[in-house]
Amino acid sequence: MSEESPQPKVGMTVYTEDGRPLGNIRGFDTDGFFVTTEEGIDKMSVEHERSGHEFGEAELMWRCTNCGEMGELDDEEEPLPDTCPNCGTEKEELMYWTED
Repeated sequence: MSEESPQPKVGMTVYTEDGRPLGNIRGFDTDGFFVTTEEGIDKMSVEHERSGHEFGEAELMWRCTNCGEMGELDDEEEPLPDTCPNCGTEKEELMYWTED
């Protein structure tokens, strides 16, 4: 009998093959998920996303990978909605997004 791996979710810790923590899942897209590897960062800040780049002002938001809907992050503890308010897809299909 084989153990089933849990489904990846935002905030879940990801481990290397040898069991070392790699980081926490911070979002998803069609190719997989994004992992925050720096300690103390729950999600990527606008400053982190923009570091080394010259851009105008940007706002950190969420975006649905299913329908493209975007919205503001709510509270700091649970910033992503439980489902997309536009298409109803689950939180796992939402990712952090910067928008100019």
